[in-house]
Amino acid sequence: MAADSASLLRPILFAASLSACVPCLAAWSIETDRSTPEKHGLFEIREQARRFIAQENARGQEQWDVLEPNAKVLVPRCAVPLRAEWTPKSLGRSKPSVTVICADAVPNTVMRHWDVFVPVQQKPRHS
Repeated sequence: MAADSASLLRPILFAASLSACVPCLAAWSIETDRSTPEKHGLFEIREQARRFIAQENARGQEQWDVLEPNAKVLVPRCAVPLRAEWTPKSLGRSKPSVTVICADAVPNTVMRHWDVFVPVQQKPRHS
């Protein structure tokens, strides 16, 4: 009986905690999503993509702008410096993106390494 009441209580607690988070989510932005000892922030992930694109823009004809990574992404803190590269077309992404790569995450129970796709778009050409 205790297991049944606990399983009924979980969805209620989840809904209550989710509604309590609504004001927090309204104030959330990539600018404030910084790394902590447990998670790698989307701000730092986007910054790595921006550094990569700045190098690409400096050497090429095409010019790119970095967009926002998916706000739903949550990854453990990376234990090594992040890398970035163009996302291979073979992965089937419909639009160009940069892959930010963590080759070795801090010890955790979720994942040993990760990669996050950060979309980019071509800058408009000026005549």
